Amino acid sequence: MFELNDTLQITREQGFPAELDLERHKKKPYTAKNFENQIFEFKEKKDIRNYQSVPVRNFLVENIDGKWLYWGLVHIVEVNHDYVKKTTSGKFKIIRIYTIEDMKKAFDLIDERDEFDYLASFNE
Repeated sequence: MFELNDTLQITREQGFPAELDLERHKKKPYTAKNFENQIFEFKEKKDIRNYQSVPVRNFLVENIDGKWLYWGLVHIVEVNHDYVKKTTSGKFKIIRIYTIEDMKKAFDLIDERDEFDYLASFNE
């Protein structure tokens, strides 16, 4: 099976950028300029997947213990498939970082699965 995705949903172990920290973002919001010219790698995403090609955006979602946090938008710049392990890895560039309010809106507009809403578990 070959899956086409518009969302790069990964854990820290799979390569979600360590530089993105929610508590720090609440105090001093990141912008895409903070990550200009940086390329990040993700690895061993289960199943064979492809993502929308540049210049089309993909959503960047951090998977935190099964809950999703919509961080912003990325361009996928490289995809690699391991057909034996049935995994996908690749590289991406951050093109937009959402504000906290935009993170909440993104989940409400894009996802709507309450059990996946990471921010709903906090009183902000």
